[in-house]
Amino acid sequence: MSSHHRIHPTEVTGAYGALVKFAARKMTGRVPESLGVLWHNQAVMKDAMGIGRKVEGWRELDKELASYAAMASAATVGCSFCLDLNYFLAHNHGLDEAKVREVPRWRESSVFTDRERRVMEYAEAASQTPPAVTDELSDALLADLGPAALIELAARVAFMNMSARMNVALGIRSEQFADACGLPPLAARSAVSDAA
Repeated sequence: MSSHHRIHPTEVTGAYGALVKFAARKMTGRVPESLGVLWHNQAVMKDAMGIGRKVEGWRELDKELASYAAMASAATVGCSFCLDLNYFLAHNHGLDEAKVREVPRWRESSVFTDRERRVMEYAEAASQTPPAVTDELSDALLADLGPAALIELAARVAFMNMSARMNVALGIRSEQFADACGLPPLAARSAVSDAA
C-alpha cells in the first residue's frame, strides 16, 4: 500500500509501542500504517485512543444507531479511514452488514427506518460547519431516544468529528480493513448527498 500521509509514519517502539501494536492487532488483525503517523505525538495518540475506548463503553444509544451515526459523520467529513474501520468493526460486532454498507448513501437507500434516518440526519447536521441541527430534528430524536441517548449521540458525533477531521488533515486514508474480511465495498456517497 502506498502512503498518502502528510507525515511519514515512524516505527512504533518500546514497551508502550508493543502494547499499542498488540491492541491494534487484536482489534483489526494487523498494525495500521496510520499508527506510525500518530506515534510522532504519543500523548495525543494515547489520549485520543483513551477517549475512543470510553466512547465505546457508552450504552444509552443502541449500538447499530451509534455505528450509523459515526459512519454518517465520517462520510460528511470525508474520512475514508473512519468509514472503512467502522464498517470493519460493525462486521466484527455482528451488525447488519447490508445496512451498514449503505450508510454513506443513506438518503437514497430504502433499507433504513425513519428513526435510523433521523439519527444519520442528526450526525450529518452536527458534522457541518457550522453545525446545522434544528430544534425540530432534536425534538424528534428526543422523543425517539430519550435525553440520555440523545446526549450520547451528540457526544459520539463530536468524537467522530475530532477523529475524522484529524485523519483527513493528516492525510490518513482507508487501509482496506473491510477488504480483509471479504466485505463488499461501501456504497458510494452521491453528489446529491454531498450537496444536502
